[in-house]
Amino acid sequence: MRRARPGAMPRGTAERALTSVEAGADFDGYERDVPEQTDGRTPERELSKLWHITLSVSGAEAPLQEVRRALEQLAHDHPFLLTSRYAGDHAEIRYWEEARDLHDAAAVALRLWGEHRQSAKLPPWEIVGLEVIDRETYHQRIAEGYGPPPAAPVGVHPY
Repeated sequence: MRRARPGAMPRGTAERALTSVEAGADFDGYERDVPEQTDGRTPERELSKLWHITLSVSGAEAPLQEVRRALEQLAHDHPFLLTSRYAGDHAEIRYWEEARDLHDAAAVALRLWGEHRQSAKLPPWEIVGLEVIDRETYHQRIAEGYGPPPAAPVGVHPY
């Protein structure tokens, strides 16, 4: 086994090796030294949170195999996708999104379908529903027996 510093190029190649990186400074729970401001106060930074997203889309009937293939491609393109349920004229996508606040999480969720429409060959459906809840609310609902069941099994499934 060859030992080298992280990021060093392997012998005989012009490509860089992959290295791992830490979570960003704005990720919830990440601790690091934050420089103090000149007045002695520590600057406040906005922390990212995890938000559970349920996106519902609907439109004209499409072949089930094409819908399934498109949702599988979307899951490949968007690795945080938990589960998708689909029929010939509608689908529901559930996943976790990291964002600073509800508005940012909702904005990203509302762009998901349109931004991946071409690359995943998604049906030309419209977003007809969106639910964005924080992690604590999601777990509270599950514990109380309300809300959608946990996303298991993970993957793309027919209704």
